[in-house]
Amino acid sequence: MMRSLDRLRHALARWRMRSSSSLRAQLLWGILLPVFLVLLVNAAVLYHQALAAANTAYDRTLLASAKAIGEQLQVIADGDQARLHAALLYSSLEAFEADNRSRLFYRVSGFDGEMVSGFPDFPPWRGQLPTESTYAALVDFYDDHYQGAPVRVAVLLQPVASATGMGMATVQVAETLELRERLARQLLVDTIWRQLALLGVMAGLVIGVVQRATRPVRALGVALAVRSESDLSPLPTAQAPQELLALLEATNQHMARLSHLLAHQKRFVRDTSHQLRTPLAVLKTQVQSARRGDVPPLQALAEIEHTVDDATILANQMLALAKAEQLQTQGAHTEVPITDWTDVVRHVALDIAPLIADRHLDFELHLPEHAVHVHAHEWALRELARNLLHNALRHSPIGAALRVHLSCKHTGEQPSAVLTVSDHGMGIPEHLRPHLFQPFAKGNPDDGQGSGLGLAICHGIVLALGGGLTLENRAPLGCVQGLDAIAELPLVCSNAS
Repeated sequence: MMRSLDRLRHALARWRMRSSSSLRAQLLWGILLPVFLVLLVNAAVLYHQALAAANTAYDRTLLASAKAIGEQLQVIADGDQARLHAALLYSSLEAFEADNRSRLFYRVSGFDGEMVSGFPDFPPWRGQLPTESTYAALVDFYDDHYQGAPVRVAVLLQPVASATGMGMATVQVAETLELRERLARQLLVDTIWRQLALLGVMAGLVIGVVQRATRPVRALGVALAVRSESDLSPLPTAQAPQELLALLEATNQHMARLSHLLAHQKRFVRDTSHQLRTPLAVLKTQVQSARRGDVPPLQALAEIEHTVDDATILANQMLALAKAEQLQTQGAHTEVPITDWTDVVRHVALDIAPLIADRHLDFELHLPEHAVHVHAHEWALRELARNLLHNALRHSPIGAALRVHLSCKHTGEQPSAVLTVSDHGMGIPEHLRPHLFQPFAKGNPDDGQGSGLGLAICHGIVLALGGGLTLENRAPLGCVQGLDAIAELPLVCSNAS
């Protein structure tokens, strides 16, 4: 019992230590990792949004540069000699450069695609205008490479009029991407730092909350560690959080079962030492008397044999009582086999047939033709039937009737099997009825036979098997004519009576 309590205390202590660390780790990983992934996705989305916004802003600058070039275009000469002339100097584009780290390139193509002005090696535009545009101009934007560097290009189709007609010039303005990439990287770094700072704050909050939430668990471990080995009192649940109540209630139930089992063991040891002391003392006296020659040897051996038989019966009944109490303590936690009660009662009746014949009893045994299955160990049913029959034999007058009846009852929600043992003894006085199922309690205290354990064994067995045991005096004319001991157990399945 002490080892069981120590194991419970150590298990709870280990669980507390593991839960204190693992719970923190689980919450950190379970909360912070998804948050980190969300923040990472959010940072990527923000980066692309910022890059798109930067492209939009700088694309407007490119468009303004292209329009500035387009406004400086002129048509020189007339007729077939008409040609496009660009009066813009490259130095005039410096106003559209954001800083000295980005470079601008341009190309102006004439009505027939000929080179008019700008960088001769700049590749001409071969694309098409978008069907939808947010700008009030014939403009297209695309990405390209020039002089080994990535560039962003704005293409503007600029109408140019002269006195003899009008044509469409193509203006291309390209800008390197250093400034755009720098701005995007700066936005990304600023976003990541803010996200990491938020993640750190959340980690601190989670650690603090977990530390506070696990405080009752640590307090429970300390309370169990300082308890004495024999202290099985319930743990306090008034201040416990809702999530810990299930553990505390289960622990209290387990400690209650341990306390109940420990009380049974103490009582068993106390009762056994008390009950065996008398036959051992008598046996010692009988041996000493035989050695002195106070009684003839055969008489002395007969008395010693009788004392040993009584002590053996008492020891067997004490062991049966302990086994019944153990079965009752285990309850529904142990798988119980299915046993035919009919067969067990028949064999017990055959075993005690010599005792029935010795008292010349009018014995009746009524058993159903079919099997009566109940959830019970065979030894438990055997002890139940044997003790009920021995109790009836002990209180039945010589030549009286003794009736054993096993039947099935289907009234109520749960069908049951009923074993009734009816004798013609003196019955049970009402003032002794509350104590009959206690160990060493006798229905007739003046009767020197028996140890008073039979009914306690039967009561413990039927309670452990989910049934009940009742004792009813038969008094049809107001005078007690015998006792009916009725043991009722749940049926495994419905059987016809």
